[in-house]
Amino acid sequence: SSLMDERLATPRFEFRIAETPLLLPPDLRARCEEAAAGILAAIRRGDVLARCRAAVPERYNVPYTDALPHFLAIDLAIVAGKDGTLEPRLIELQGFSSLYGMTFVQGGIWSEVLAGIPGMPSRWTPLFSGLRDDTYLELLRATVIAGADPEEVILLDLHPDQQKTLPDFHATARLLGVRAVCVTELTREGRRLFAPRGGGRQGTVPVRRILHRVVFDELERKDVEMCFDYRDDLDLVWVSHPNWYWIWSKFTLPLIDHPAVPWTRRLDQIDRLPDDLSGYILKPIFSFAGQGVHVEVTRQVIDAIPPDDRAGYLLQEKVEYAPALKAPGGVGVKAEIRMMYLHPDDEPEMTLAINLCRLSRGKMHGVDHNKGLDWVGSSVAIWPSEEADP
Repeated sequence: SSLMDERLATPRFEFRIAETPLLLPPDLRARCEEAAAGILAAIRRGDVLARCRAAVPERYNVPYTDALPHFLAIDLAIVAGKDGTLEPRLIELQGFSSLYGMTFVQGGIWSEVLAGIPGMPSRWTPLFSGLRDDTYLELLRATVIAGADPEEVILLDLHPDQQKTLPDFHATARLLGVRAVCVTELTREGRRLFAPRGGGRQGTVPVRRILHRVVFDELERKDVEMCFDYRDDLDLVWVSHPNWYWIWSKFTLPLIDHPAVPWTRRLDQIDRLPDDLSGYILKPIFSFAGQGVHVEVTRQVIDAIPPDDRAGYLLQEKVEYAPALKAPGGVGVKAEIRMMYLHPDDEPEMTLAINLCRLSRGKMHGVDHNKGLDWVGSSVAIWPSEEADP
């Protein structure tokens, strides 16, 4: 944690950094890669995409959606299969940016720490698809900046200096030279948006590309004044295009038929509720950080949701996380791995690039549900690199 603070020049971490990386064995890593590839194949089918596009609210329908987003995160819980071996189960997915900078730094720190332990391999990696540190950064740069002037590329969020994800914003600035800007700082002339120059310099520069980190439910709650409307036809490239926030999301889950995907249905589309609801979880489709999730579902909880609001909720079969990691003292720690893809403009394929992990002992997996516990928090899965010494 202190190395993270030092390297990211972060005044604070508002979430816990776990005491350990997740050492991912080859068989489980292969299962996670196969599950992620199968899920991606299912969600990029034309008929699924057509149905998911209906999820975009009219007031946020941004023109010119691309064929695939620049980012995809697939969250996999580690569970015990029928034969007791560990395997992945889909929790959720999003076509939205994640912590691509911070996780890379965290993976590098853990690699150094493990390499310093006698008898351990000398090189470790959190990277997939044969990527090395340099080729990962090239792919990330190609996705975010493409051929633009880095000063004309911004990371956009609402009050970025107050977000829990600030350490990643620092990492993105350090690794790519892309600074964080608040939506309230933008100005507009015609179809173009302008942002303050970086480094405390006077004046503004036109914005060519926006690394979009604005979470819409926060925008809704805070009723922010902005110089543009998401429906406007603006002269810039969105990374990822904001419509993917809605298209590839929890909304997509009931449409995926894959062995790694638990039974999931939209509440308004269930003819008859299961008699025993104890094996299910109820979650709002468009809410993040575990807000509004019911782990203990009862008839009363469901009856209290007005019929008109039911299309906004999912009923999902509970996923029983395995105590996959044994902490000192024998306590079992549950793990979730986010499989993170990158997709530069005009590339036909999305590349599985890096991961992050969340380690948990609480009832739910978010950082807010594990306060006061150790061996939990933000982490990264790593494994000996192909380039490691024999």
